Order: sequence, then C-alpha cells, then structure tokens
Amino acid sequence: MTDLAEPIVSPATAADADHTILDALEAAALSPEGFNFHSGKGVLTTALPYSQLVADAQALAARLLGAGLKPGDCVALIADTEPDFVRLFFACSYARIVPAPMPLPMAFGGREAYLAHVRRMIECADAHAAFAPAAMRDWLVEAAAGLPLALVGTIEDLAAVEPAPGELSRPAPDDFAYLQFSSGSTRFPKGICVTHRALMANATGISRHGLVVREGDRCVSWLPFYHDMGLVGFMLTPIVAGLTVDYLATRDFARRPLLWLELIARHKATISYSPSFGFELSAQRAATLDLGDLDVSSWRCAGIGGDMIRPHVLRRFADRFRRHGFDLDRYVASYGMAEATLALTFAPLGEGLKAETVDLDRLESEGVATAPGAEGARSREFVLCGPALPDHEIEVRSPDGAALPERRVGRVFARGPSLMREYFREPEATAETISPDGWLDTGDLGYFADGQLVITGRAKDLILVNGRNVWPQDLEWTVEAEIEGVRSGDVAVFSVDSQDGEEVVALVQCRTSAEEARAALVEQVGTLLRLRFGTPVTVRLVGAHALPVTSSGKLSRSRARALYLSLQADGA
Repeated sequence: MTDLAEPIVSPATAADADHTILDALEAAALSPEGFNFHSGKGVLTTALPYSQLVADAQALAARLLGAGLKPGDCVALIADTEPDFVRLFFACSYARIVPAPMPLPMAFGGREAYLAHVRRMIECADAHAAFAPAAMRDWLVEAAAGLPLALVGTIEDLAAVEPAPGELSRPAPDDFAYLQFSSGSTRFPKGICVTHRALMANATGISRHGLVVREGDRCVSWLPFYHDMGLVGFMLTPIVAGLTVDYLATRDFARRPLLWLELIARHKATISYSPSFGFELSAQRAATLDLGDLDVSSWRCAGIGGDMIRPHVLRRFADRFRRHGFDLDRYVASYGMAEATLALTFAPLGEGLKAETVDLDRLESEGVATAPGAEGARSREFVLCGPALPDHEIEVRSPDGAALPERRVGRVFARGPSLMREYFREPEATAETISPDGWLDTGDLGYFADGQLVITGRAKDLILVNGRNVWPQDLEWTVEAEIEGVRSGDVAVFSVDSQDGEEVVALVQCRTSAEEARAALVEQVGTLLRLRFGTPVTVRLVGAHALPVTSSGKLSRSRARALYLSLQADGA
C-alpha cells in the first residue's frame, strides 16, 4: 500500500483565496526546485530553477509591455515542451497579460489545416501578440498574416524591445490566469477563462488532497502544455506544491515511450500521469524487450486521466512492469476537465485500481448499474474515480434535473471554486454550460458507487481519440473537403464500444457499385482520418441517401450509430 504521509505544502498553497500563481512561484523560488527539460535521448538540456524563472519572467514582462501590450491583453503561445514557453507564460502573468497556450502540429496533420486552426484560435482569443518556438516561427508568421498583432515571432524578438519603465503591477485573484482552449472542435474553438482564484483552488486541492504531496516527491511528465493535464497538472500544480518536474516532449514519448519510465527510474520520481493509451503504448513497446535493472518502485502515484479509463490496459501494464517495482496499488484514477481547471475527483491513495463489472443491458435500457444477472450476459467494466475534491460538489441528475441515488446513471454536474468563469466572449455557450447557481454541466454520463464517481461515457457526440476530445463533424468535414466525389452530408462519424475500448466508425454514402472504386474509397477515408486525427477508423459504405436525418434535415448520428449496429448484428 502507498505510504500516506502528511502533505508538505509550500507557503503559497495554504487555502488562501487571495493568492495567485505568482505568489506560489515566488514561494517555490525560495527552494532549489524547478523544471528540467530532457532531449529525445533523455539528456538534460536545460535546468530552470524557479528562482531563475522568476527573474527571467519579470525581465520579459517589462519587454512585453514595452512592445505596446497592455494588462488584460491576450498573447497566443505555441506550447512546445521547452523553457521559453514557461518563461513567456509567466512573463504574461507578471505583465497582467493573459497567456493562451496553443497546440503544436499533429505528427501526421496537414500543414494548411494546422495553420488555419491556429489562425482561428488567435482570432477567437482576440490575441494582441503571438509567439512560437524558433523552429515554428515561419509557420506562425504565415498563420497570423494580416491579423492586427503588435508582435509575431519568438522570444528572441523581445531582445530588441526596450523594457517599459516602472514596477510591474500584480494580478488580482479574480484576473484571468490563462485562456485554455477546449480540445474539441477545430472549426469553432472555445476559450476557457480560468482565474487565478480558480487555478489556486484546484492546484491546492490536487496537491493537498488528491496526491497528498509530501517531502521528496518529484514529477515526470510527457503531457503537452496546451492540454489542461499537462499545463495545470504538471506545470502549474508542481509550482504550487514546490516540486521539481522532469519533462520529456510528447513527440519524444511517442517515439520512445520507455524513456518516460527511464526518467522515472533515474530521478526516483514519485508522481506521473498518463491517459490509458500511454500505459498501453509503453507496455506494447516493452513486451519483448529486456529492460534490465529498470526500477520504477519510487512511482507512488501513477495517475490516470484524460480519457475513458481502460482497466484491462492498466492491468497489462502492471503485469509487465511488476518485476520492475510497479503494481496495481500505484494507480490513482481521477476525473476532471478544463472547464473545472483540471481535476474534480481523485480515487483514494493506496487503493489502486478499483473497478466493477456491470450488466450492460440494464445499464443501457434502464440506466442502472448492477452486477451481471446471468452467466454470459453482456457486461462492461468501469473504474471508480473517487469522490469530489474538498469544497467541490458533484451530482448525477436525471433528464428532469433531479439528483439521482447511487447506481443510477445520469448526467454529471459539478460545482466548486475551481470552475471556469466563462467561455471567452461566448455568453450563450457559457449560459448553456454553467447555471446561475454555479453548477457546471460536464456533458458526461455516470453514476456513484460507494460514494465514488464512475464515468460511463459522453452525453454528447464527442469522440475520445488518444486522450483528446474530437468533434465528429471535424472528421466528417475533413472527408467531405479532401476526398473527391464525397459530398456534404455524405459522412457520419460516431463511436461504439468494443473490447479494446472506443471504436471510431465512419459511415460513408457511396454512389457506385464498382468494387474497385468502393475499395479505394474505403482505403482513402481510413488513411486520411488515421493520418489527420491519429486514430484507426472503421469505414463502412452505405447507399446514397442511406444516412438518417432529423425532421429539419440535419444528420442524426445516434440513428446512424443504430444503423451501423444493426448492420453488424445482421452480418452485413
């Protein structure tokens, strides 16, 4: 079992509503802790102590103001895993400017699609400047061409800017700490406004109650800074807790996933998180390798979040690395979302992976989570994600808004000090998501079991791809726009449950009976979506006008999914 010691928390992490992330950074700067950045070969390239980060960020803040930016402005930051992103992020904070982390190109994504996506995000944020890593400067300049920005470039471009005179003013607790873009639609991105107050509430809850940070803890992360789990979980919360973090870029993890574990072993790290697919990729890569004396026994909190948790994947990982000091009791299941800053629940430390198998027929037809009633009955295993963090509330509600008892499936709502204030300049979307009395509609379905939240799926059409929420229309529009002969409304994308988790399916209307042309279309659609979105897609062709639509003529994905399942059942 995990040793539960009293939490060790830096001075700025006391539950004080008036603290900001800068207070936490300056408290952490009194220690030798900081951020360490490693190459794709695991070599330390940059050590950035918190004390140095404070000095660098303050100097850059004066130059941002000298460039004509003003407190309250937003600055877009392409969020590579490098020290300059961190320096610029905190420079914005010291200048009372709002940083907006933005994604890197996907490994197999198209250049033009990425540039268009970044441009939309810059426009959505109403950014007044934009910065990128040196290697991406030309891309950013092209993406921002014609936009009214005071500065577009890299951190080096600030060297030529004369610093603004005078002292830097401090942000207030209710100022925006950053703008986090939802990872859903690329056509209509939404900016999530997180205040310093909400950030500090969440980071304090994570460090004091979720992970129970203690003397000697150390983190390792490969999660991207533009995702809430990477940004909040492994950049901002470690500052609040006064911990050192060793970073590996996400692209380097994808190439060499076992380097993640090597860094944990080398630095005796105790805390590291991943979506299920990260554990799966590591176990697959290690399946036939001799890992020698690799020792990850220091890893006390192996967090899981960012996607639907797949217990069979986690058991496979534990089985593979048990001889290297890992076991099931190290897992810490959790649940959250960017709209809640990051975390809403944590499974109790030391209990490890707790899952239960429920009758899938009753779950689907009655909304009740019970044990399978007969041998051979359809079933599914779900993981318990723990109770709500202190000062937070979670309710599971029926369609009429009534709170449901345990083991009744409903829509998950949350309330507490970590919630976002609003979607940036999206009052209608904000009103649809947060009620006047402060309850957040998470868009997820779940139930309570023994006081712990269990997530069963998405209430809406969102599809989970490698830890990212992807809107199905993004896949549909991509096929319609890039494959000759496919018309608007010809594609329906949705997900179904399979033995390996979530299976993404695309139904495509086809107007030819020629076998060669049909086979080529299936291959084209599957290859395009795999390369663009990083996931395998099951492609099925249907006849012209076969896709169901609503009475208003809109595509009905729920009925398209039912059509696919009926075809599967019929063996068609």
